[in-house]
Amino acid sequence: MDSAAHTSLAGRLIPLVIQGRTHAGRAELRPRGELVHGCADVLDRTLTTLPDGVRRVELDMADVVFMDTAGLQFLDLLDDYGRRRHIPVTTTHWSGQPRRILELAGLDTTDPLSTAPRPPGPGAATPGGSAVARERAEQLHVLREEVDQLRRAIVSRPVIDQARGILMAAHACTSEDAWLILRTTSQLSNTKLHTVAAALTAGTGTDGPPPPQEVRTALRTAIRSCLR
Repeated sequence: MDSAAHTSLAGRLIPLVIQGRTHAGRAELRPRGELVHGCADVLDRTLTTLPDGVRRVELDMADVVFMDTAGLQFLDLLDDYGRRRHIPVTTTHWSGQPRRILELAGLDTTDPLSTAPRPPGPGAATPGGSAVARERAEQLHVLREEVDQLRRAIVSRPVIDQARGILMAAHACTSEDAWLILRTTSQLSNTKLHTVAAALTAGTGTDGPPPPQEVRTALRTAIRSCLR
């Protein structure tokens, strides 16, 4: 049993595949790839192929390497599937960035579909509650910054890929060489990598402005250094 689709991340097509098998009334599924736009459609196609006799669905999430808010829709679909059929559905073995997104969303990182424990009733004492709350707030702040950085990286990646292509065509170099040139230019000119890539891309247009002088100087030095 395989379901696959192509989802776009950073301007590239990356396959999301859900492999699985059924045995003794249990469906064992293993998603591979990224939970981004389109992942719920892949899951829906997988679930519709499950036989009627399935009494339990287990997903091993160890091979999921990236997740954005579309991953929460993925989980909602699973939860709805289990509730409508009155069968248990579990998602386990979360790790890396997807696990941190679950933490940010306040979900159980062992199995976000499990029932969360009820909060203590009124008047129940929670030792060190204020300290725990402060620590939790700090963790959420760090996680939000990390997610923002990932979003900015996704947005800027197409421009960087375009700049790499320009360098590869102009200097007959490899993709790795072009990447090294961009990084070196960024470091020498003390300019953000995305800004360097955007300036280089804009400068190739017919009426595009040339890159700033410091970027041009750093770029020439980087090309000589990296393509020796």
